[in-house]
Amino acid sequence: MNLISTFKIANKLITGNGATEKLFEEVARLNMKKPLIVTDEILEKIGVVEKITTLLKGLPYGVYTGVKPEPEISLVEECKEAFTSGGHDGLIALGGGSAIDIAKAVSGFAGFDGPIEQLFGTDLVPQKGAPIIAIPTTAGTGSEVTNIAILSDTEAQLKKGIVSDYLLPDVAIVSPEMTLTMPKSVTAASGIDALVHAIEAYISVNASPITDALAIGAMKMIAKYLPKAYSNPNHIEARENMATASLMAGMAFGNAGVAAVHALAYPLGGRYHIAHGVSNALLLPYVMEWNKIACAERFRDIAEALGQNTAGLSDMEAADFAVETMRTLCEMVNIPKGMRSFNVPEEDIRSMAEDASEITRLLKNNPRTLTTDDIEKIYQSAY
Repeated sequence: MNLISTFKIANKLITGNGATEKLFEEVARLNMKKPLIVTDEILEKIGVVEKITTLLKGLPYGVYTGVKPEPEISLVEECKEAFTSGGHDGLIALGGGSAIDIAKAVSGFAGFDGPIEQLFGTDLVPQKGAPIIAIPTTAGTGSEVTNIAILSDTEAQLKKGIVSDYLLPDVAIVSPEMTLTMPKSVTAASGIDALVHAIEAYISVNASPITDALAIGAMKMIAKYLPKAYSNPNHIEARENMATASLMAGMAFGNAGVAAVHALAYPLGGRYHIAHGVSNALLLPYVMEWNKIACAERFRDIAEALGQNTAGLSDMEAADFAVETMRTLCEMVNIPKGMRSFNVPEEDIRSMAEDASEITRLLKNNPRTLTTDDIEKIYQSAY
């Protein structure tokens, strides 16, 4: 554990049922005169966008509905054109992690003269861009409180990140009623994604007492409320707790970092367009199995946070219990098993491992050092 750590999140958090009622107040405070709402066609079709525009009380606005899952670089360029040509001065991200990541990327990219590829990496955004208000409609990504935007590079068939404190949203409005429209499959994948964030933050080499508390708290809430939100989509208490857990996990991993699960998931999303939450959920038990030897005592804490009694067990036995509990939870919410169920060619595993081994920004956070051969073995186990 590092002796010195930093902690950063969105500038302001507004949470609770009905929190979106504060939107106009925050738009005015940030001096937005003509915001651009960044969202997708589905949320527009089912009326969620209209709910938000009504809250703007007649203020001029624009709507960009081009957001797609696992957003590609071209969408950021398209959204940037809508932002600049429309004379907009602020961004309201409405949706899951894809919408929020595109809005964050546009904020960093809009005032930049070079190609967006020059911003991939850490601290390469030259200055603070347009203000961002993030309103998540899923409970999983935590993007509303992190300083990174993840995009798909179709040429490289890999996901890449723009990492900069300038991307931290100015306001995150986390309101559970905004998540009621999630399909069950998205509830499951995003919920397990939040759990991955919490677990990886907890075992990260950059963990701190602050991130630990947030991560453990998020795990406890997800273990209790994800099955309820999945089985009863209108269970508002479960939705509120999942929204809060996702937020807490986002604050944890936004500072401690994520690790091998995410690094190995990137090629799955970049090559085969498997949803981020699903690819994380699919790989989590197998990476946990590999990591447990490096931090078994932390895995005991994870098992207990997930509701298990580890009294009388050795640390390694408790670690095994944690992995098994994760598998059971994934099964309860019908997370698909195995990469073969997504038609990933088995002969691609080696090249995927080579790609994943290059994602050192994440692998350096992992408690166990992984070689390309190690990663290949994990993929084979997950196949």
